[in-house]
Amino acid sequence: MKKVIEITISPTGETTVETRGFTGGECREASKYVEQALGQRTAEQLKGEFYQDQQVNRDLRQST
Repeated sequence: MKKVIEITISPTGETTVETRGFTGGECREASKYVEQALGQRTAEQLKGEFYQDQQVNRDLRQST
């Protein structure tokens, strides 16, 4: 899947940053500079992809 950072600005000026195609914490790393430029984060909603990479790493540690 192609990696995308989508920024939406509502008519009231509220912004939403959504990442797609990233797994684990790389979504936060990729959008970090955009979020810093936009100001204070007021909410965060994590998708299943965020936990996908973390689960794989945990499984690898358990099997060694």
